[in-house]
Amino acid sequence: MTRLIDRVVAILAGLLCHGGFLFAVGAMAWALAGGMQTGLGRVPAPWASLANLGLALQFPLLHSVLLTSPGRALLGRCVPGARGRTLVVTTFVIVTSAQLAAVFLLWTPTGTVWYVPAGLSGVLSYTLFLASWMFLVRAIHDAGAGLQSGAIGWWALFRGRRPHFGGLPTEGLFRTCRQPIYLGFLLVLLTAPTRSADQLLLVLVWGPYCILAPRLKERRFLAIYGDEFAQYQRAVPYFVPFPWKRHHDEDHRGR
Repeated sequence: MTRLIDRVVAILAGLLCHGGFLFAVGAMAWALAGGMQTGLGRVPAPWASLANLGLALQFPLLHSVLLTSPGRALLGRCVPGARGRTLVVTTFVIVTSAQLAAVFLLWTPTGTVWYVPAGLSGVLSYTLFLASWMFLVRAIHDAGAGLQSGAIGWWALFRGRRPHFGGLPTEGLFRTCRQPIYLGFLLVLLTAPTRSADQLLLVLVWGPYCILAPRLKERRFLAIYGDEFAQYQRAVPYFVPFPWKRHHDEDHRGR
């Protein structure tokens, strides 16, 4: 009976996790394409800007807290018993997806739009936006789709096993940049086709987070992987890809 309950909980968690993730990503893509003018928020001026700022800030702040040891412990208590500890990654994606969806659904549009894509420049704008999304999806794949999507949590519970997190990602985009997911996220923000005051606010809040927050992640990786990650740090750039750097370092070490 316990195994049956585990599987039912796992399936429900998986549906909520992946359904919420796809919904949040869709809401983000739609809102950014429209210059953040599609939000359902209707906070009156002058409080609209403060409300939008609060929505923008809650995502990086809570996201960072949940990645700490106390944060992961809190996530593990969202589902009672050992199931909660197995589902930590899945629960994290569920919470993160809800945060992301809240930003783009509850945003109060200011109506200050500077550029609407049209004609040849519009084609170029949407092409860059699509390319940024493709880069981000590839980065998520290279980092481990099971981990990034939350699948390893509910799938482990379904099979009655411990989650397998995999090793240090160093292949694909990680060969030329240590933080391609954060870079891809930033590129998506910067290449949003419709330019507006709302999009600019999001870039100003989330841009520095995309650049600085991975430093905390790298501290965790140093604690987990030790010298393996230290060598990887020395060989691969932090944020801006330089394909030649790793090959140069490898050639230098081989001499």
